[in-house]
Amino acid sequence: MLSKCFQHTGSWDFNFNNKKNRSDKELIKKLFITGAGVSKNSGIPTFRGADGFWTIGSSNFTPQEMATRKMYYENPGEFLLWYYKRFVSYRHVQPNEVHFWLANKRLITQNIDGLDGKAGNTQYIPIHGRLDKVTVFQNQEILVPIEDAPWDLVADSEIELNDDIKLKKLLLDLFKISKHPEHGLSLKPFVLLFDEYYTDSYRMSEAEREMKSADSVVFMGTSFSVNITSIALRYALSNNAKIEIVDPDPIDLNINGIEYHKMTAKEYILKLNQG
Repeated sequence: MLSKCFQHTGSWDFNFNNKKNRSDKELIKKLFITGAGVSKNSGIPTFRGADGFWTIGSSNFTPQEMATRKMYYENPGEFLLWYYKRFVSYRHVQPNEVHFWLANKRLITQNIDGLDGKAGNTQYIPIHGRLDKVTVFQNQEILVPIEDAPWDLVADSEIELNDDIKLKKLLLDLFKISKHPEHGLSLKPFVLLFDEYYTDSYRMSEAEREMKSADSVVFMGTSFSVNITSIALRYALSNNAKIEIVDPDPIDLNINGIEYHKMTAKEYILKLNQG
């Protein structure tokens, strides 16, 4: 399955009325879709918040330029250094209460931090990949094995974090890159980049099956700025599913019938537990 466009850039105009004709007692398949807001309490900045990763580029490139397949191919040293420094900042971060609460839930996450797996969810779908994993560089349509990333080998070296020249050299060696990445040889971080597609390497067909079968969809801590949320909304609306949005400052999608919870994910689950 190929589904184009990582980042949502258009307006939200679905022309649907989300008229629910099912009672809560009849809802048997609830799907959670989570964004960076869920991991904020673990100490990971939201990507698009004031302190977020997408506000921090390199000395020469914006984050939107950096997180691309084009950059990986044309300037792999700079690309790998940028991702490495973001991984180092949270490589020992632990799941928070929300991750543990979601551990036995049907879950698609936009987050690449792997915290849902650390919390014990063995079936969740990291639709944008995981930064602690790598794949062999290949055409996007080709399924390739997923392996552990060698970031720890860099972090455990004696190279100072501000020594970009030595870090780049070691990263390029570990990712098997000379001048440019080579198909079938070089390693690529297992993260969906801005100029890439949703494919079955990221379990897109499985995610779509989950979205199609859901009676209820809860969006938690997402800014609705990536296309997986647009896709999920379309399926939920066409299925007449119940839709909830959980966020301290939720975006108004201007769609009838959506239930908004102006609170954090932690506050939401506390409210559910008390109810």
